Amino acid sequence: MSHSRTLLDVEALQGLPQRQRARLVNSLSGFKSANLVGTANADGTPACCIVSSTVHLGSNPALMGVVFRPPGEDAHNYKNLVRTGIFTLSHVTANFYEAAHQTSARYPADRSEFEAVGLTPHWHGGGGERFGAPAVAESPVRMGLTVEEDMPLPNGCRFVIGAIQWVDFASMMQAEDGFLDLSAVETVCIGGLDAYHTAERKARLSYAKPNQPLESRQDFFEGWD
Repeated sequence: MSHSRTLLDVEALQGLPQRQRARLVNSLSGFKSANLVGTANADGTPACCIVSSTVHLGSNPALMGVVFRPPGEDAHNYKNLVRTGIFTLSHVTANFYEAAHQTSARYPADRSEFEAVGLTPHWHGGGGERFGAPAVAESPVRMGLTVEEDMPLPNGCRFVIGAIQWVDFASMMQAEDGFLDLSAVETVCIGGLDAYHTAERKARLSYAKPNQPLESRQDFFEGWD
């Protein structure tokens, strides 16, 4: 069964109303991860904001990249991580995705998003070893990062590369080969700007090699050698 299609060239895209264009273009990259960035200001007040632009950059060393909107006067989360050089990432789940989405509201710098939306700061370590940016206590996957590079993008956004310093996740979601089954803890993903989805398991596939058929496993915790 064929479907009708819509074709837009660059002039047509530029001619769309701003909000419509933003919703369309933000949908083009497909499903995106939902994470909360955690930071703290100079007084130690915790802050967080939702991002849908986290990307894995490498495993050795373990690096993550995050795109931040062009920083304005109210970009206190971005300014916090620039000042301190540290931040956290916490996965968003079906249990608190509405609260996570609400952190995108433009709260004043002296109002903690954690408090405003009802989430709980989690401080990794203790005493003099406490990590200086909070993660989200409700999240099943949390990590602390140091800023390795902060690069300007052509559109005024910032691309921040973070090196993972620690990870903390629910043990029940890990297979013996290291894989984390995100669907087991109902981690959500984002379509466009505001559509939240939970993932449905299909299969784990073997490492692809030329002239060798793929193996498929339905048990996500069985893993590979």
